[in-house]
Amino acid sequence: MSQEGSAAPDDDPLDALHPEPDPADPSGRPRHAADDEPTGGPGPADSPAATAGPGPADGPTATGSPGAEGDPGPAGRPVLAEVATETEPAEFEPSGRFGVPGRPLRRSSFLIGFTGALGVLLAYAVFLGVRNSVGILVLVVIALFLAVGLHPAVGRLRRWGLPHGLAVAVVTLTVLLLIVGGLLALVPPVVTQSGQFIEHLPGYVDDLRRNPTVNDLIERYDVMQRVQSAANADTIGRALGGVLGGAQLIFGTIFRALTVLVLTIYFLAYFDKLRDLGYALVPRSRRQRVRLIGDEILTRVGAYMVGALTIAVLAGASTFVFALVVGLPYPFALAVVVAVTDLIPQIGATLGAVVVTLVGLATDLPVGIACLAFFLVYQQVENYLIYPKIMRRAVSVNEVAALLAALLGVSLLGVVGALIAIPTVAALQLILREVVLPRQESR
Repeated sequence: MSQEGSAAPDDDPLDALHPEPDPADPSGRPRHAADDEPTGGPGPADSPAATAGPGPADGPTATGSPGAEGDPGPAGRPVLAEVATETEPAEFEPSGRFGVPGRPLRRSSFLIGFTGALGVLLAYAVFLGVRNSVGILVLVVIALFLAVGLHPAVGRLRRWGLPHGLAVAVVTLTVLLLIVGGLLALVPPVVTQSGQFIEHLPGYVDDLRRNPTVNDLIERYDVMQRVQSAANADTIGRALGGVLGGAQLIFGTIFRALTVLVLTIYFLAYFDKLRDLGYALVPRSRRQRVRLIGDEILTRVGAYMVGALTIAVLAGASTFVFALVVGLPYPFALAVVVAVTDLIPQIGATLGAVVVTLVGLATDLPVGIACLAFFLVYQQVENYLIYPKIMRRAVSVNEVAALLAALLGVSLLGVVGALIAIPTVAALQLILREVVLPRQESR
């Protein structure tokens, strides 16, 4: 009696290590792993219930699917490794070829401090990298902006049946032809006018020397002596440095233009993959909403680009017709200047009008007055009729917000900042209306 009472404690800690009896075995003996291996003769495991198929308690591991590690397959071997080699991982899922991630490190005061110090150093390194590569980052932003604006054209060509590569090539060649046409329209007038100025420069100097007022000023302020003293080796060296600086500016501009062109082509070619990669970085629970908002932002940026190009083409075409009517020199070059400057928000149209008006005043006073009147009327038509119908349906931005964004963009990134200011404000306005304000209302 005493042995029975002491041999059956209720809370024996070793009970979890004892093998459990097999319910299918009438003898009640414990079931071991060796019982699962095939033997030469029929045993309790060879019952019809075991060979007919999985019963109600059998999971997916009984059919050879990857269940718990070490489950026997048809030949008594684990099937986990075999199944892992047969299935291919998804695009953004781990392949499993490099092992299973381990348990997270235990948090300690030393680990927290060390991680914080590494975070500070990493933030400072990122700051230095961004500061030193701000020029390249600006080129990348320009290329991304152009790729987003040109992607609707690529999509339209693909819907017409063109392959993706051919559609990107067609859009790129069209842009290149437009750029080359603009350069061919602008460079010859500039070269011609510069040559004419250099040719007539001696005559201008003689006219100045014959003027008694100019001669009196030259004698009074010793202009000739100062000119001779300035014409020394140091001045020549500085002038040579200026020439080299000008050449460096020209080649640097060509290099930046080619960089933007190449990056734009790459972004257009891999636009869908880059967009899917960006969405894959978002948690799965929020990915669908982020995808919808992101696609809407990309659509608005593309619509803004198309609308801005349409308005610029209309302004250039109107200027070309007006220049032909009033007889301005180089009408196509002036039309290109007006179209390019019209792409700059808020102040671009005014810049183009000033350039054309100055050319008209240099040609003839009535022609200059006609140019001034034409642009005053056309800007009112563009601001109140053309711009609202083309732009506000696609990118609805408040006028005050657009003005402030253009000013901030010019102060931060110059002309590039002015170009990307309005679509950036449109994207921020969409995020504010769809994400920030509803969250504030729910609190």
